[in-house]
Amino acid sequence: MGKDAKLPETEEGSVLFNLDPIIVKYHYEIDYLHSYAQDSPFFAGLAKKKLLGSRCTVCGYTYATPRGHCMECGEPTAWVELPLEGKVHTYTTCHFGGEAFLKETPYTLILVEFDGIDTLFLSRIVGAEPDEVRIGMPVRARFLRNCKFRPTDVYFVPL
Repeated sequence: MGKDAKLPETEEGSVLFNLDPIIVKYHYEIDYLHSYAQDSPFFAGLAKKKLLGSRCTVCGYTYATPRGHCMECGEPTAWVELPLEGKVHTYTTCHFGGEAFLKETPYTLILVEFDGIDTLFLSRIVGAEPDEVRIGMPVRARFLRNCKFRPTDVYFVPL
């Protein structure tokens, strides 16, 4: 075979929507089996309408997102419940998103700052127009009624 090898070709092609720049339409679908492993308690917490973070068992550094080990000193962490209220540390408005968010565009992502927690939590804000979101704005966590065990099961609303 060698130099005469070829990939099999089909009659399928791409739908061209624009030439400059080139814009094409692709369909993509896959079933994916995934384990959350050591982060499983975080997702179980979402199903119980709780936010769980990680606190270092030695130095006490507290993460708003799951960590098995402290990034400051390398020691193991333990699960801690986070407050459900915080404030917007910063934000950005997205005018394009993955398939799950296309119907919501534009949408605004926020980094939430919690009292007593050393890092920030990334989420969406719902119920505020992009031009209404402000740094320092107080927000509260809300959870989907039917948990999907995804990071998007939690979102924030203005207080």
